[in-house]
Amino acid sequence: MAKKIVAKKSNRTASKTKKETRNRFNLETLRPPRGSRKKKVRVGRGMGSKLGRTAGKGNKGQKSRRGYSRRRGFEGGQMPLHRRIPKRGFRSPFGTTFDVINVADLNVFPAGETVTPDILRAHGFVRTRQQVKILGDGELTSKLAVHAHAFSASAKEKITKAGGSFEILA
Repeated sequence: MAKKIVAKKSNRTASKTKKETRNRFNLETLRPPRGSRKKKVRVGRGMGSKLGRTAGKGNKGQKSRRGYSRRRGFEGGQMPLHRRIPKRGFRSPFGTTFDVINVADLNVFPAGETVTPDILRAHGFVRTRQQVKILGDGELTSKLAVHAHAFSASAKEKITKAGGSFEILA
């Protein structure tokens, strides 16, 4: 006698349809996404916890002690980099830096023109937004009205000698 094989319906499909018909999101079913919450490692809680005895801090020494903090630039007692490199001169924190232009460079402008820092930037003499200082190197051949933030004594003299004028900007 041959046995008749009957395909049996699985309980899985029935339970699956029940779950789908139910409202999936409510206060009872809310939970954080998988992997977003991680259990805190509790160090120093015995040898069975994998982080007992030295609690992951290695063996003895200054860095294994409680309350240790290293100051910025500390290199373990070695002479730190900021003390090893050479120091030269002094840089005032209150000093101002200028973009400098020589009087000889102003000869490209036609006589009678007013030269301002914006015009110098437009012509490519000054490349930054810093203040402009005119220095007295070279000779000025054309009569100009020069406006700048600072002038050297020789630059003032050469501009007035050429028949021009200078104005110090604030």
